[in-house]
Amino acid sequence: MRRSCSYFIMFRRYSIRSLKWGSRHSVLTSKAVCVRQQHSSSESPDSHYDRLYPGHIRTNPVQKVLLAVGSGVAALQNPYRHDMVAVLGETTGHLALLNLRDRMRNDPEGYTILTERPRIRLSTLDLNRMASLPDGSFGREYLRFLEDNHVTPDSRADVKFVDNEELAYVMQRYREVHDLLHTLLGMPTNMLGEVAVKWFEAAQTGLPMCVLGAALGPLRLNTSRLQSLLTSLGPWALQTGRQARCVLNVFYERRWEQNLEDLRQELNIEPPPIALSATKQRNT
Repeated sequence: MRRSCSYFIMFRRYSIRSLKWGSRHSVLTSKAVCVRQQHSSSESPDSHYDRLYPGHIRTNPVQKVLLAVGSGVAALQNPYRHDMVAVLGETTGHLALLNLRDRMRNDPEGYTILTERPRIRLSTLDLNRMASLPDGSFGREYLRFLEDNHVTPDSRADVKFVDNEELAYVMQRYREVHDLLHTLLGMPTNMLGEVAVKWFEAAQTGLPMCVLGAALGPLRLNTSRLQSLLTSLGPWALQTGRQARCVLNVFYERRWEQNLEDLRQELNIEPPPIALSATKQRNT
């Protein structure tokens, strides 16, 4: 268990990089990992050969627990800390990722995705072509979602803590199709929309991160939004997540020209019971 404390400098920086979010848990977590490694030697020149993919950081079970606890506390206090949400998902999702990987392997389109490993980034999107598509097409509506909600696919962090190259890609793919799910479900990026999507993802993927977000997200809603979630959006999201085709088995990059409503029908996704509008300032 000779690992350099420097492996976890990144997590320590995660904890103190942004606003001081009022808790020392994640800082203490990184310190605890450092204490465990205080007698370790410096990282050897060939340590990069241990990496399974670019950016991979190998961790043992104890280190994963420490990272999960620290990132979980940070994500709970600020759900928009995407870096902390990412660490939490990667350190707790092994079994769910195995299941999702098997579902992709057993689906022709999903198997193609696993084989070709497409990425959804600004560098891989032809924005001019998407903008020229007719209203109602999946690609045009996805681009409209990005514009209306002031988000970009490049905000999705690369996977680091998943100790299996194929499962790391499954996690990366899930992360990069998240905004596409917003488009398919008709949900904006305000807190109510995010929670509704998390309820859908929890039913679809079984990822502990999604389940935790679905359970704790409602605590940040005001009374009227909580009522909307519990009486209409929540039941719809859970039911739709259970009955819909696995959303990781869709090669979205080849579906931009498809009509959005037709794609929803193909995936067995019902339209939301109420319409939510995008807002420039996210509501909490």
